[in-house]
Amino acid sequence: MKKITTPLKEADILSLRMGDEVLLSGEIYTARDQAHKRLVEAVKGRKRLPIDLRSAIIYYCGPAKTPKGKIIGSCGPTTSRRMDIFTPLLLKKGLKGMIGKGTRSKEVRQAIRKYKAVYFLAPAGCGALISKYVKALKVIAYQDLGPESITRLKVKDFPLIVGIDAKGGSIYG
Repeated sequence: MKKITTPLKEADILSLRMGDEVLLSGEIYTARDQAHKRLVEAVKGRKRLPIDLRSAIIYYCGPAKTPKGKIIGSCGPTTSRRMDIFTPLLLKKGLKGMIGKGTRSKEVRQAIRKYKAVYFLAPAGCGALISKYVKALKVIAYQDLGPESITRLKVKDFPLIVGIDAKGGSIYG
């Protein structure tokens, strides 16, 4: 297991290889389809983004309602491919990591390699279990989107697998 922290450093990203098991600590952002659409519209409209993408990680997740006494509800990954139309531009703007489940398009794989980023896989079907690695939560932007708003999570030893590394290596072949 490799332990890494955010913000992601280039040396850490370049040291990762497809299939590596990682324990991630630090801050990550949740964002799904509608939040991605708004981020891309802001970039294209030359508007200020609600988060600093440089060296950031976006987790493709829409957390479930938080039960009483908990920090977060179930927070499993959503299908990453739905964000593929937005991802290359966000990588160009400095995004360095993504967390989700499933394969990525050829364009995203090329952009990951070009911009020296990394795509992590979170354990699918284990949202309730991995919620215990979330230590704090704060809604940052687009609150009107409910669970699809952009939320900052503080995580400790969040378990991940490198799905696509910065050299383009992919566990999907």
